[in-house]
Amino acid sequence: MRIGQIVPPWVPVPPPAYGGTESVVANLSVGLDMLGHDVHLFTVGESTCPVRRYSLYEQPTSQIGVGEAELMHVLAAYETLADVDIIHDHTSLGPFVGAIQDGPPVVVTNHGPFSEMRQELFRSMARHAHIVAISESQRRMAGSVPIAEVIHHGIDLNTYKYGPGGGGYVVFVGRMNEEKGVHRAVQIARLARRKLLMITKMREPEERRYYTERVRPLMGPDDPEPREEPTARRVELVRHADALINPIEWPEPFGLVMAESLACGTPVLAFPNGAAPEIVDHGRTGFLCRDVNEMVDALDKVHTLDRRACRESAEQRFGRLRMARDHERLYRRIVAERTTRVMVPTPVA
Repeated sequence: MRIGQIVPPWVPVPPPAYGGTESVVANLSVGLDMLGHDVHLFTVGESTCPVRRYSLYEQPTSQIGVGEAELMHVLAAYETLADVDIIHDHTSLGPFVGAIQDGPPVVVTNHGPFSEMRQELFRSMARHAHIVAISESQRRMAGSVPIAEVIHHGIDLNTYKYGPGGGGYVVFVGRMNEEKGVHRAVQIARLARRKLLMITKMREPEERRYYTERVRPLMGPDDPEPREEPTARRVELVRHADALINPIEWPEPFGLVMAESLACGTPVLAFPNGAAPEIVDHGRTGFLCRDVNEMVDALDKVHTLDRRACRESAEQRFGRLRMARDHERLYRRIVAERTTRVMVPTPVA
């Protein structure tokens, strides 16, 4: 198949540092290419994903959010990809552009929560597009939005290689905001007397404010400052960590960092919110903890977990080829349904 992929114009694919959606699309595009499909990725010019690439903007646009920049980007994308077999859109505005054009069938993945407003938007999208959820937890939050398929994210298992642990520290990986529970991670590490490395995006004013007001006051004078690391360095730190602390305080639709950690052989400690129970096998690849005290106690037990079991779980469930095959089946079904509808003759009155 000739498959179009559209991402927002905010971050290159793959991302040089933080960028969850862009990481997923990079792995999906490469996985589909490995399966023999002709992948056409509409992104920004700085992207390096090794498939056919097209762009309107050479560099990522500076203002993240729905607006004129994204609208121009998706208009150009749908025009460029008009002759592919199917379009998979990862933007907010694109599916509405596709709805007014007589083009290929459209698949849309919701990479965020199904808030009340987003439910309304996706119900509207579903009249013209096929909606993918990224976890069963997210599907339960979708309300009356029709979900075509639930497909877990996949990662490059060659990038996230098995690691031995033994670094004498635990890690937090994610954005610097309250929903990610960074302040809880600091509390847990200090109560457990563990060194904590925070690998975190902290670029926006709200992120810096949260760090200054909620996180820094909990840290000791010798605690390492948070840093946003490039992928290779981040992977090395996770491979040698004793555990990943992921005290998410909201129903996160997936949680890519948990799958990446398991691939590195590093157990995951998380609150049982969102998709965490779909990723972490309690007592085998990590611990799902009800509160801070349970997570502190769990840190004393992570050494009893088999790091090879963590890696095996990731290999069986979260590889990019598994993700690509799941999407391939969905694409073929949608294209076949479209073809069948076109071939059915219209009754003559």
